[in-house]
Order: sequence, then C-alpha cells, then structure tokens
Amino acid sequence: MQISQQQSFNQALIKLSVLLYQIDGVVTLSEQDYLNSVVEELDWQSPICLEAFINDTIYQTRKAIDTGETLSYLRSLKEDLAYDAQKALEVAMAITGVDGERSEEETELLSVLTHKLLAKALVSSNVSSNNPVDARVPY
Repeated sequence: MQISQQQSFNQALIKLSVLLYQIDGVVTLSEQDYLNSVVEELDWQSPICLEAFINDTIYQTRKAIDTGETLSYLRSLKEDLAYDAQKALEVAMAITGVDGERSEEETELLSVLTHKLLAKALVSSNVSSNNPVDARVPY
C-alpha cells in the first residue's frame, strides 16, 4: 500500500519527536504529554495502528541512540520532514523545550535539523509564505 506524503510526514514527525525526547537519556512527563498532543492532531492514515507505530519507533530510536547512529537516523527523516518543514521545526523546538531546558544533545540535533537537513525547505517555505504570488516573471 502506497502511503501519502502527509502520512510519511506524520510518521517522520513522530520519529523526530521520539528521538528528541530520548536523546538526553531523560524522558519527562511533559515531553510525553507534548508528544501525545502532537499525535492527537495527526490525521493518521496508515494500516499500522498508531500505538504499534509509536512502540516500534521507540524501539528503533533507542537502538539508533545506543549504537551511535543518531545522526544517520535523523538524516533518514529529511525528505519526509521537508513536506512541512515549518511544522517539523515547531514541534522540534517545542518538544526540546517543554521540560524547561535543552540538553547539549538536543541542541546539537536541533542545529543539524535547522542548518543542514531542513534549511532549504525552511527558506523556500518562508519565501512562499511571505510572497504568495508566484514571483517568476514570464519572458
């Protein structure tokens, strides 16, 4: 079954959120509550039930962190997160700050996310949202 770009984004957003709340080794109730609020807003259109997907994501994320593959795991989300880079950044900033402080690991991943993985998508979405009229001039 082919899933939509929106569903791919939803899945990547959950993976990103779980990675960001697990990276510092401390999972707080406020982080879990924030993830739950993000998940509740998603239009989940997958044959995999949401709870099973989250459980598998937690396992895969722990494995990536434990084996030192965190950056590779984050890079694997790039294309799907670019679908709505603004929302991805909003969620990333919120989940890393919801517990009152950003760890060094969280800050590093946010930097990679904003400056490398989503930079182009964020710039292009800012340009299009600031100038909704097509800026191309016909020749």
